[in-house]
Amino acid sequence: MTVNDILRTDGFVDGRWVAADRRFPVVNPATGDVLAEVADADEDLAARAVQAAANAFPAWKAMTGKARSAVLRRWNDLILDATDDLARLMTLEQGKPLAESAGEVKYGASFIEWFAEEAKRVYGDVVPPHADGRRIVVLKEPVGVVGAVTPWNFPIAMITRKAGAALAAGCTFVVKPAEDTPLCGLALAELAQRAGLPPGVFNVVPTSTPAPVGKVLTTHPLVRKFTFTGSTAVGKTLLAQCASTVKKVSMELGGNAPFIVFDDADLDAAVQGAIASKYRNAGQTCVCANRMLVQSSVYESFVDRLAAEVERFKVGNGLDDGVTIGPLIHRKAADDVEALVKDAVASGARARVGGGRSDLGPTYFEPTVLTDVAPTMRVFSTEIFGPVAPVFAFDDEQEAIAMANNTPYGLAAYFYARDVGRVWRVMEGLEFGMVAVNDGLLSTEVAPFGGMKESGLGREGSRHGIEDYIEIKYGLFGGL
Repeated sequence: MTVNDILRTDGFVDGRWVAADRRFPVVNPATGDVLAEVADADEDLAARAVQAAANAFPAWKAMTGKARSAVLRRWNDLILDATDDLARLMTLEQGKPLAESAGEVKYGASFIEWFAEEAKRVYGDVVPPHADGRRIVVLKEPVGVVGAVTPWNFPIAMITRKAGAALAAGCTFVVKPAEDTPLCGLALAELAQRAGLPPGVFNVVPTSTPAPVGKVLTTHPLVRKFTFTGSTAVGKTLLAQCASTVKKVSMELGGNAPFIVFDDADLDAAVQGAIASKYRNAGQTCVCANRMLVQSSVYESFVDRLAAEVERFKVGNGLDDGVTIGPLIHRKAADDVEALVKDAVASGARARVGGGRSDLGPTYFEPTVLTDVAPTMRVFSTEIFGPVAPVFAFDDEQEAIAMANNTPYGLAAYFYARDVGRVWRVMEGLEFGMVAVNDGLLSTEVAPFGGMKESGLGREGSRHGIEDYIEIKYGLFGGL
């Protein structure tokens, strides 16, 4: 298999590849080269995809969980077989280093595998009745057509994490992938078709104008569930649109993750955790460590060790050997990161490592460590989405928890400590949906992924992930 074997540039609706009157370019962020011209879907094509999904729903719902599981397992196997080519395609359109792309392909496939198994385990209940002559049952049924909008930073995993659960539950699916990275979503559709997913069950509508297509998915009466991963600002708009038809909704929104290092931490382990959490995908993940909070007594030692590691990074094209930091997704992303760093430095922060644009091109930014930062600076309250680690100091446990929680977001948090009492106090005190203790990576298909506060609604992955795609029906039998 080669990249060309899975490269598709038309929309995928009702089991067929569908061209469009307009096309839009997909650009390699590392070089600026145009990779492909992709069909530019409009509202009409999005509505056709929704209708196709609605038409396919009764038959897909009627299949046994075991039968749906078999199809999903074939899809999983095909994704894994195509790991090298999917990884190369991802690096070309998204920019992350090739090894990270391969890791994402396997991570993305893990959700198809997991939910293939869960398809057979959507259990209902028999409830003890409240009166003589009656019986109560609780059935679990698929919600119906699912509309999804997914981001560019994980162009495979953010689709499979949603589609795996939806399809396993018996729902049908329409996804609008990010305009910067539609090729991975279309490649998934090609592999889904080969796996035997029936026409209309999985549909992909790429577009360069996401708002109109997104509005179809959030307002169409045939769409019964909407799921979104992206910024909080956009999520609020989409959530308001979903209210028009009272859709079931899942939202995985922005984050501002604290990474706390206490004075009893293993500093070498904490530095490695910080590297894994902060600099993966050049800092472009929603669960990235956004604020390094380090206890004053170990602040300098931690910074010295972190800076030494960051100085070893190799920046470059993700296809090149040894590259650990690739480009940001586009020039504007690099402009935004540069503005945050300049604001911090102007307010008194110091760039211990990096601090500016790389000379490799307009989308590259140097991996950076900022010291002497304060909570009044924008880097404390803004999701950075770049390879920049601002390191703040705190004095005691209460201050660390207060600083960490001083944000409207509540997606992920990390901390390093060895005292058992402190571990429990801090974990319970942090207002975040996911907390990693002495580890810098927390994403896995077996655990519930999601946030509190303005970071979202619902959970993805784990046995809880399928629940967002299910309706509960109560049945009362009388006259017995």
